[in-house]
Amino acid sequence: MALACAAVVCGGSCSSLNPEGERLAASVNGERVTFADLERYEAIQLLSGRGAERHPSPEQEQLQRLTMLRELVDQRLLLQKADAQGLMAADAEVEAVIDRYRVPYRTPDEFDEHLTAEGIDPADLRVEIRRQLTVEKLLVREVSSRVKIDESAMREYYDSNLAAFTVPEDNLHLAQILVGESQVSPIPNLRNDDATGLDAARRKIRRIQDELESGEDFEELAALYSEDPASATNGGDMGFIPLSSLGEADIRLRRALIGLQPGATSGIVETDGEFRILRLLSIEPAGRQEFEDPEVQASIRELLANRLEQLLRTAFYEMERSGAEIHNHLAERIAAEYGLAN
Repeated sequence: MALACAAVVCGGSCSSLNPEGERLAASVNGERVTFADLERYEAIQLLSGRGAERHPSPEQEQLQRLTMLRELVDQRLLLQKADAQGLMAADAEVEAVIDRYRVPYRTPDEFDEHLTAEGIDPADLRVEIRRQLTVEKLLVREVSSRVKIDESAMREYYDSNLAAFTVPEDNLHLAQILVGESQVSPIPNLRNDDATGLDAARRKIRRIQDELESGEDFEELAALYSEDPASATNGGDMGFIPLSSLGEADIRLRRALIGLQPGATSGIVETDGEFRILRLLSIEPAGRQEFEDPEVQASIRELLANRLEQLLRTAFYEMERSGAEIHNHLAERIAAEYGLAN
């Protein structure tokens, strides 16, 4: 969903104009943020996979617009701080992100055509990516570098959550590459590749198997080609599955898993118009997972670090806002429309 043009947003009542006549959505320490800036920002966020309501009400559309503007104001605020510190994302970092955007498209020209169809200038896209990367560099320097989790905090979390580290039965950590004859929408893989029909599905899974046998990475192939909405984006990772739940699975799948050792991959398994290649990543045995287990400590450290970093990033944003001069013209316009007092 593209933002409505500034004239629609403001009607004829907006008086905040910059010297070039562009209507202002906000200002940040004197830096102007126009509705054209806001339109470009939202279009690029949608390109990144951030969805919006398909048929929004006027209120939902305005809320979406206010949310995006808040993000854009925060970005400009931190960019000012990053500029003062001499931080700037490098060209190579920007191009690496562009390359990831291009993955679903067969050629660079096809990607550029998609940008044109979405009303996105490739130069604007690079500017926005550089801004995002630069802000992240600032956050890493100012926030992430201060996140330290010591062993005593990890031990305290472990002792307080023993049930979470007790496995009642063996669990299989499985991954799969799935190809089916039915059409999938939306297509979950990076190549936007969907086999339609039994013969096409069989050819596709055989091609994937050939690539695996030639040494290609299972996780990468799953992300590129798997048609499973639940696991393709995770490189085929299905998580841990209790051993008892396999009793409900198709007998052909159970047979494929029998005898697989951790790290091993099955052949092609056909089940009623679907084809799978399964990989047993690991087996988590029943019983208590001890604190001394490196994987247990790594999982606790990651959990606690993520919690602390989220807290510190939120506090950092609030401190930066409290010391800034921010004027949200869009919010004022909406408030005035409904008679809210300043």
